[in-house]
Amino acid sequence: MPTVRASKPAARPGIRPVVTNGYEIDADFVIYRLEEAGATLLALPNTGWSTRLRSSSLEIVRTALESYGWTEARIRPVTPSAEKITRMDEALSWISLIPLDRYVLRRIVGARSLVHPITDRHLFPWRRLGAALGADHKAVQRWHAQGIRIIVEALKALA
Repeated sequence: MPTVRASKPAARPGIRPVVTNGYEIDADFVIYRLEEAGATLLALPNTGWSTRLRSSSLEIVRTALESYGWTEARIRPVTPSAEKITRMDEALSWISLIPLDRYVLRRIVGARSLVHPITDRHLFPWRRLGAALGADHKAVQRWHAQGIRIIVEALKALA
C-alpha cells in the first residue's frame, strides 16, 4: 500500500499546525490555551494503584465514621473529553518551543500553566515561584512573559 506524504514537511517533529479557530496567535491566546491545558491535565482521573496500595498492606479495620460514609466527599472535576485531551497535548507541546538552554523559562511557563480545574486558581502563584527560584516575583513575571513571547514567535513562524 503506498504511503501518503505531506506536501510540506513539519518544521519540528512533534509540533503540529496550530488550530486557532480564527483567533490571532498572541500572548493572550497562548496563555489561555496553556492554562486550559493545565486545568485539563489536573482534571484527568488518577488511574492505577495508589502509592499506598503499592507500598504497604491494606488497612482493613476502619473507624465507624469512615465505614458509613460520614466523611465529606471530595469534589472531582469532570473527566475531560478526548477533544480536550487532544487540545491539551497540542498546547503542552508548545513548551518545547522554548530552547533547552532557557530551561528556567520552560519551568516557569509549565508551572504557571497549572490551574485548578474547579477553582481556576493557579497552583503556583508568582510569589511561590519566586521563592522556589530564589528571585523576585516581578522577575518571574518578566521571565514568564519572555517564555510566552518565544512560544508566540515560534508558533507564528510555523503558521
